[in-house]
Amino acid sequence: MMRDRKSVKFNLEPQQHQNGHLSPYEVAKLFDPDVSWDKDQLGDILHWIRQALALVCGLLWGTIPLVGGIWFLLFLLFSSGIIYAYYALVLKIEEEDFGGHGALLQEGLFASTSLFLLAWILAYSLGHF
Repeated sequence: MMRDRKSVKFNLEPQQHQNGHLSPYEVAKLFDPDVSWDKDQLGDILHWIRQALALVCGLLWGTIPLVGGIWFLLFLLFSSGIIYAYYALVLKIEEEDFGGHGALLQEGLFASTSLFLLAWILAYSLGHF
């Protein structure tokens, strides 16, 4: 079930070219502080940023191999720091318009935690066969 998403300045739906890739202009919109965001659009972007970080960190942690709860906490702090930096410093949005820091920092947190742990465990296990 897809919802129509509207933006005041432009449509953020990905516009694919013949080769199936996004244009550099479309990617540049993700870093433009003048873009108007609605709650669903921003939530989706924060969710997918966190998922990408979870996959990369999980594979990296497992490949190195790092073990222990401190590394899990470090991932949570790292991913939350990246999310905060993205919406507060890059996009410069008013967090109160989107439910405050708690709502924005929670976006995608539980799914990314699961993905991080899965990637970490699989990478660690495959490295020790």
